[in-house]
Amino acid sequence: MVSVYQLKTKFQALLRPLVQKIFNAGFTANQVTIATCVGSFIVALIIVLGVNHHWIFALLPVWMFIRMALNAVDGMLAREFNQQSVLGAYLNELCDVIADSALLLVFAFVSTVNPLLLTVVIILSLLTEYAGVMGPLVGASRRYDGPMGKSDRALVIGIMAAAIAIDLLPVTWINTLLWIMATLLVYTLINRIVQGLKELSHQQKG
Repeated sequence: MVSVYQLKTKFQALLRPLVQKIFNAGFTANQVTIATCVGSFIVALIIVLGVNHHWIFALLPVWMFIRMALNAVDGMLAREFNQQSVLGAYLNELCDVIADSALLLVFAFVSTVNPLLLTVVIILSLLTEYAGVMGPLVGASRRYDGPMGKSDRALVIGIMAAAIAIDLLPVTWINTLLWIMATLLVYTLINRIVQGLKELSHQQKG
């Protein structure tokens, strides 16, 4: 399935000089992971406090891009500078879903957004990532299949926030987009399970 995640390799190549500088400065992958999660909470809090001013939502697409870069940086630090660890694996997975939930929750403070629908999207996001993490537990790889993986959700969240910031459309359209997200998340959940099973089947045949 087409996914923003497929652009990751090219994005990492652009970031490699920055990663080298971060490593030279003495920062570790785990520090970057934790800082990214804390940054997500700070951005979410700022938006919630200023929710009556729609322009404040412009912070979200900017942060989503920075966060995507930082997520790539921590992974590259871990792989390319021998900083991989069990703690890092825990932090990487947990901080991602915690930050995602916090950033999605800011939309609950928009009066026209359906809170129940938003909750469903958050829960499905958690289940989708859990299905991805289940891969290694059953002997497959960590599954990142789309069409609504972490990078794709970040893109959609950024688009929603940008539209609110510039008053592009009546905010009620966000509920329609949340329905689409929920549907694609269900598909992604199923797709990750199916692809994991296919991978195991190919291993057994090989």
